[in-house]
Amino acid sequence: MSLVQPLPPGALDIVGDIHGEYDALVQLLAHLGYDHEGNHAEGRRLVFVGDFCDRGPDSPSVLGLVGGMLQSGKAHGVLGNHEINLLRQDAKDGSGWFFDSRIASDQPKYAPFARMPKADTPRMLETLNQLPIALEREDLRIVHAAWIPESIAQARELEIGSACTAYDDFEHVAAERSVINRIAQRMREEDRSWPHSLEDHLHEPPFLPAHSENELAKAMVNPLKVITTGVERECRTPFYAGGKWRFVERVGWWNEYTEKPAVIVGHYWRRLRASDAPAHGSQFENLFGNTPSLSWHGLLGNVFCVDYSVGARWLNRLRGENPNERSKLAAMRWPERVLVFDDGVQAVSENFGEINHPKN
Repeated sequence: MSLVQPLPPGALDIVGDIHGEYDALVQLLAHLGYDHEGNHAEGRRLVFVGDFCDRGPDSPSVLGLVGGMLQSGKAHGVLGNHEINLLRQDAKDGSGWFFDSRIASDQPKYAPFARMPKADTPRMLETLNQLPIALEREDLRIVHAAWIPESIAQARELEIGSACTAYDDFEHVAAERSVINRIAQRMREEDRSWPHSLEDHLHEPPFLPAHSENELAKAMVNPLKVITTGVERECRTPFYAGGKWRFVERVGWWNEYTEKPAVIVGHYWRRLRASDAPAHGSQFENLFGNTPSLSWHGLLGNVFCVDYSVGARWLNRLRGENPNERSKLAAMRWPERVLVFDDGVQAVSENFGEINHPKN
């Protein structure tokens, strides 16, 4: 069995990134008409785009509920970058619910958060390890971040259950290429030529080729990383993001997607209201440009991001705001192309199949 698996036939409900927001998930499933086992009176099937965990208050309950549906075959899903981190034992921001090393550092932002009982860990990890990296059928494709034909072709050659080890193998290849290309040595030379820290936002550096090459090697050599985190390219105009100056930028791969099947992704922290500030930085927001919040996007108007930033509810809580007002959990009903949100609001998606001509 391949890491690219078939989607089931029939009507589907494709759920965006959940990020530990258990209450939102339960509410959304109720509005969609599912019980806690994943049964639907009309025979519809659930599909999850990944990123079940991290940042939210109850990742263990989300994984317990979704995991039961996945194990029984009542639901399908793909790996997101947060599940990859979990499987690789790579502790990241917001993962203190699982990693002891993150408890103290996550407290100021994310507390209170439920922790995963040790007894439940093996089964949870095994369930995630058996997830594919992509799902497809003739009319529809599901990935967490990017459907890039070359990366998907490489994933097809990998067996289910091998995502973690294959990911590490590709990371090793990227590291070997960096050694061959003397990237570390060239970066040190560039650091000596620029007197300021790249974390100093007051001093914009010139374009530093080795630093850019280093970032690209980390982002683009590994096909499983591309599929779960997206596409990056060289940026000749440095920009400040995430606490440092950057020399590569995320690009909307959908503006070059020319194949007929529709693609539904998560990952990109879409805004439901145009007036809201981006939930996860300008780089994510810039990918959508002036695309309306309910619109299909891409060259052929057949790609849709169903992530409406429910993963930002921790920030709303921290600021004393209503977490349900701006940040939503959504599902796309297929083939109806109707969005259902965790508060029960429904909206017809727009502009499906309209050809676009991006300016960038």
